[in-house]
Amino acid sequence: MLNNQSVLITGGTGSFGKMFVKTILRDYPDVKKIIIYSRGELKQFNMKQMYPEKEYPQMRYFIGDVRDGERLQRACEGVDVIIHAAAIKQVDTAEYNPEECIKTNIHGAQNVINAALATGVKHVVALSTDKACAPINLYGATKLCSDKLFVAANNITGFKNIKFSVVRYGNVMGSRGSVIPFFISKRNNSATELPVTDLRMTRFNISLEAGVNLVMFAIGHHLGGEIFIPKIPSYRITDVAKAIAPNLPIVEIGIRPGEKLHEEMITVTDALNTIDLGKYFAILPSVSYKHQTEEYIQHHHAIMVPDGFHYSSDNNEEWETVETMREKIVKFCDANFQVK
Repeated sequence: MLNNQSVLITGGTGSFGKMFVKTILRDYPDVKKIIIYSRGELKQFNMKQMYPEKEYPQMRYFIGDVRDGERLQRACEGVDVIIHAAAIKQVDTAEYNPEECIKTNIHGAQNVINAALATGVKHVVALSTDKACAPINLYGATKLCSDKLFVAANNITGFKNIKFSVVRYGNVMGSRGSVIPFFISKRNNSATELPVTDLRMTRFNISLEAGVNLVMFAIGHHLGGEIFIPKIPSYRITDVAKAIAPNLPIVEIGIRPGEKLHEEMITVTDALNTIDLGKYFAILPSVSYKHQTEEYIQHHHAIMVPDGFHYSSDNNEEWETVETMREKIVKFCDANFQVK
């Protein structure tokens, strides 16, 4: 699928970008080019140490910001596939710096679309978040707007052979700023208790590998305009705490501004345009001039979800336990993890 193709990853030095590069190099040894487009010079330097030029001549590095449309278009020349992972992601950072979040997450998304249309790119897959579903914070609102831009971009492609789609998923295990490394750090630094915002809280759970697999599926199967959503387990925040530090008391400190008790990925209203692909769901465009609902159903060998369907972390059919969370922490987050 990606052999003899040139791939550009915005925000490519992040956790997802690193795993995606690792996967491409393993599964597609004849990939033509992998272009890392990001604004962090030090992170690019560190990534170059992981992939020395003599051993990995297909690797390229562009210093640039998705806010800079001209630079982005230059980087996209000759590119076949764009994976858009760049974003301002921290909820509190977005609330305190709203204009900056809008510049990156919304204007940056439109710059990616414009660059792709101008340079003959064939596939664009944008990463989204469960916080874009019925958003209550600015980060989620900007990602919902970004999702809408990428879905609608399929209506302005004209005769160009290009498809835009989105992947939306929940909390990535062990990602920077997430609860698992926070709890591990607290425990390892002799904390006497673990702070939890609300004892009722639930979240979706996905590994980086599963996120990469979802993006690969989108590249290989999208018609354009779908928002792909994986079927993944949920966890209770208290079970994560027990998996990491079963002997530490849990203290409830109160929910933070912009935080939900439970995350959603498909609302009841979204379900009106949602199909079940088996391993994944896909929310279809509410307005599409390219494909009708029946075309999506036939293409994906899918069925419509039932009336009243709702996919949120508290009504999930699959749940992590304390034991499965502990196993996954060892596998995906910390191979040296020990229960204390």
